[in-house]
Amino acid sequence: MTELESLLRAIVFFPSTPVLLTDNDRRHLEASFGASKLLGHRREKIIGRKLDDFIDPKFKPVMSERWCTFLEEGAQEGILPLVRSGGSPKDIEYSAMGNVLPLRHLLVLREKDTRKAAEDEKAAKGVLPCSVPAWVQDYALFMLDADQNIVAWYGGAERIYGYTSAQVVGQPLSLLLPAVDILHVKLREDLLRASRGAHVGTECWHARKDGTRFWANVVTIALKDANGDLQGFVSLVRDFSERHERAEALRRVSKEIGIPEGSAVIGIVSGEFDRITEANEAFLAMAGFSHEDLWQGRLHWPDFTPPEYLALDEAAHEEALRFGSSTPLERDLLCKDGNRIHVRIAIAILRLSPFRWIAFVRDLRDLDRLENINDEVVGVRHHFEGIVGSSTAMKRVMRQVEMVAPTDATVLIMGETGTGKELIARATHDISPRRNLPFITLNCAAIPTGLLESELFGYERGAFTGALSQKIGRFEMANHGTLFLDEVGDIPLDLQPKLLRALQEKSFERLGGTKTIAIDVRLVAATNRDLTQMMGEKLFRTDLYYRLKVFPITTPPLRDRPEAIPVLARYFTNKYAAKMNREINKIPAETMRALVSWPWPGNVRELENFIERSVISSTGSTLRVPLGELVVKGETTGGITLEEVEREHILKVLRNTNGVVTAAATQLGLHRTTLTALMRRLGISRGKF
Repeated sequence: MTELESLLRAIVFFPSTPVLLTDNDRRHLEASFGASKLLGHRREKIIGRKLDDFIDPKFKPVMSERWCTFLEEGAQEGILPLVRSGGSPKDIEYSAMGNVLPLRHLLVLREKDTRKAAEDEKAAKGVLPCSVPAWVQDYALFMLDADQNIVAWYGGAERIYGYTSAQVVGQPLSLLLPAVDILHVKLREDLLRASRGAHVGTECWHARKDGTRFWANVVTIALKDANGDLQGFVSLVRDFSERHERAEALRRVSKEIGIPEGSAVIGIVSGEFDRITEANEAFLAMAGFSHEDLWQGRLHWPDFTPPEYLALDEAAHEEALRFGSSTPLERDLLCKDGNRIHVRIAIAILRLSPFRWIAFVRDLRDLDRLENINDEVVGVRHHFEGIVGSSTAMKRVMRQVEMVAPTDATVLIMGETGTGKELIARATHDISPRRNLPFITLNCAAIPTGLLESELFGYERGAFTGALSQKIGRFEMANHGTLFLDEVGDIPLDLQPKLLRALQEKSFERLGGTKTIAIDVRLVAATNRDLTQMMGEKLFRTDLYYRLKVFPITTPPLRDRPEAIPVLARYFTNKYAAKMNREINKIPAETMRALVSWPWPGNVRELENFIERSVISSTGSTLRVPLGELVVKGETTGGITLEEVEREHILKVLRNTNGVVTAAATQLGLHRTTLTALMRRLGISRGKF
C-alpha cells in the first residue's frame, strides 16, 4: 500500500487546484501547490498537521461531527471558516471524496467568492458545474487477486467504467478491455511483469459498461505477502483520452511542421476559446512565463500573437475547424519580456463543444542559426537577390529552384502578375553553371506582334524594307547563357512553330538568312495566363506547351502567404525611405493589420507601389498609409451600407444569446473564429453584453 500511496501523492502534488490527501484522523498526508497557496503555509508545514489546525477554533466541534458523517457517507460538501497564516479569516468551500485509497481521502478546496463566477462561466460554455476537478475524476483504483479477478473496486472506478462494485467483483479483468485479442495478450504480459516486481505502466484502450472506449493510462503494482508469494495486484487507471487526442493531433501535423522524429523539444499549448488552460515546460520556457502565470489564468493565446499576425491566426483556426488541423504557419511569438521569437505553428481542433484547440509551436531560432552557418560555411543553401521573406510557400519555390538550376532543363514559371516570376528566373540563372554568362530577357507582350520574330531570331541586311544592317536576335545574344521569355503566352500562334523548332533542334536561321546557326541556350519562360485553357481554345500549341513545361514552378500569390506581408512591408519601407533620405522606423499595428488583411490582387508589385506611395506621403518616423484604399466600399440600400446591415444583424443575434459568441455563431451558421473576426472588423465588443 505504501507504493500505491506514493503514486497517489505524486498525482496530488502537481495541480494548482487546492487539494489535500487526508487520513481518517483528518491528518494531511499530501498537499498540492494550490493548497499551499490558499492556506498560506509551505507544503512542509501542512503535511502531518490536522485540518483542525487551519480553521476557526470555534468551528472544531462542528468539523468533528461533519467528519464522522463524511466517513459514513463517503462524500461531502460544505463551507469552512479558514484562518490563514497571518491570522486573517476566510470562508472557503470544500468537496470531500472518501476512500480514494483505503483509509485515504481527498479534500478539494475552493475560495467561496469565486465559485458562482466559475460555474456561470462553465454554464455559458455548456459545461455542468462539478465539485471535484477533472484530473481527480479521471482515475480509478481497483484490486485483483492472483488469478486476475477483480476483488475490490475503489475511488472513481464506478464513475469511469460505469460498473458498480456488485457488478464487477468476481469478474475477470478482461471485462474492462475491448474484444481485441492483442490487448488481452498485452494484459497478460503486463501482469506477468508486475508479478516479477516491476511497476508496470502502460496505455491502451479500455471499455466502459455502455460499450464506449477511453484511452487508459494504467499503473499496476503486485501485492505480495511476507514470504514473497503473489497475493494479487493493484491498478491505478486514469482517463488519458484527451492526452491521447492531443498526441494524435501532434502526429497529424508533426511532418508538416518539421518536428524531427522522436523530438520532444516543442512547445505544446492548448485551451478553450482564447484562454490557455495547459502548456508544457518547453512552451513556458520559450515564452518566458511560469506555471503560476498559467495556473492563475493570465495566459491568453492572442497575447502571444503580434498585431500584424492576428488575421493569420484567425485563418489558421478557420482551416483547422474545416480540416482538423491547419497548415503550419511561420510567424513571430510575443514573449513576456516583449521580445519576439521566430516560430512555426500548427493548430489542431480537439473538439467543438466546448471549443478546445491545441497548438504545436516549434522554435526556429536554432534552425535559423544553422541555416546561416550553412550559408556562410558549407554553402548548401543560396541567397536569392531581391527575394524577401521566408514563408513556407516561397521556401518550397526556392527548393525547386535549387533542384533545377544545376541542370539545363527548360523551366516554365507560372503565376499571377506581380508574384516575382522574373526574380525566380534570375535566381535560376544566378546559381546555375551559366551564372557568369549572359542572362537575356524579352517580354513577349511588350513587343509588337510583327517585330517579335526579328527580336527573337534577328535578321539579315535587306531582309525587309528598313533592314539596313544585320541584327543579332535574343537567342543568339543568349548563346551559352540563359534566355528568359516573359509572358510567353502572348507569342502569336504563327510564330510558335519556329520557337518550338529552335528549342528542339538548338538551331535557327535569321530572318532573310539561309545559314543555320547552332545555339546552346538554357530557356526559362514565364506566364500569368492559363496555357491549358489557351490550348483548348487553339491559341497555344500543345507541343510547344509540353516542350516548355519540362520543369514547372508556380509562384504563390501574396494572399496565399500573408505571413510574408509584414516582412515585405518593412523591407519596402526601409528601401524607399533610404532612397528618399528619410528615416521611417515604425509601422503602426493598425496599419499592419490592414496590410495583412488586404487580398492584394496585384500581389507584391501592388504592395511595393502602395508602400512607396505611403513613404512619399508620410511625415516623421511613422509610416502613414491611406487606409481608406484598403477597405471595400459597402453597397448601399436606402442610404444604409451593407456593412451597417451586417453589423446590426450580428448585434441582434448577440443580444438574443446574451453575448455568448459560440451560440451566436451557431445561429448565424458561422464558425466561432469567423464570427470573432467579423466582430473585430465591425468594431463589436463582447464587453457590451
